[in-house]
This record gives sequence, C-alpha cells and structure tokens, in this order.
Amino acid sequence: MKSIHILLVEDNEGDIMLIKEAFEEAKLANELTILKDGEQAITYLEKKGSYKEAGVPDLIVLDVNLPRVNGHEVLQFIKYNSKLKHIPVIMLTTSSSNTDIKLSYDNYVNCYITKPVDVDNFMNAIISIEEFWVHLVKLPINS
Repeated sequence: MKSIHILLVEDNEGDIMLIKEAFEEAKLANELTILKDGEQAITYLEKKGSYKEAGVPDLIVLDVNLPRVNGHEVLQFIKYNSKLKHIPVIMLTTSSSNTDIKLSYDNYVNCYITKPVDVDNFMNAIISIEEFWVHLVKLPINS
C-alpha cells in the first residue's frame, strides 16, 4: 500500500478530529502532520526553528481562515517557491465565498472544497480526498 505524508493546516479542533478519524477509518497508512496556524506552516515548510528536520509533505490540506497568516498567504508562499510549488494543495474550508475560491485558483490551488456541515458528508469528503490523492493520482517523489 502506498503511503504519503500529508500536512494538515487547520485550527479547528473539531475538524482536526474528524479528519484524523476519517483517515483512520479509511485504514490508509499515511503520515499526518498537523499545524494550527499559517505562520507555523510556513516555518515548517522553510525547515526553520524546531522544524529543521521536517520532511517535505506529498500533499497539503489547507484551511483559508487561519490565525497569524491566512491560508491564501500560505498558498502563495508554497506556489511561488520553486522547491515547494510541485506539492498539491487542497483548500478545505468553510468559506464558499467566490472571492476566496477565485483567489485560491489564481494562486494555483489544486482543488477547493467547502467543508460539508453534516458529519457523515464531511467524513465522506475526507475519505474521497484521500482515495483520490493516494490511490488515483501519481505524485512526484520528494527528495
């Protein structure tokens, strides 16, 4: 079974729990790193401070509404960085604002998903994300 490193940047504890539960329910052996604000995400991706030994994620799941540095700024940092721009980024957020959606695609997000309100639909969305990005899509190998 293929395993990938997923970086989840999410500040909502309830959503973090649901996402972890959905990954576990799918019984897929992935490494999941969880960061709770955009500034932490950038520091992690720059491999600075306590993240000097951090691995490069294969996939990033990013919320728009983050403390310190918002998801759009993190996305811009990733997609305009020659060492990171190849990493697929999924915006998974409560925002269904056309402005957020357009800005995300203008900054090269790979897909934009509005979080379903219903718990079962939320779980199914997470499982679908993982099924697609782990089993169907061919990701570049990070070195």
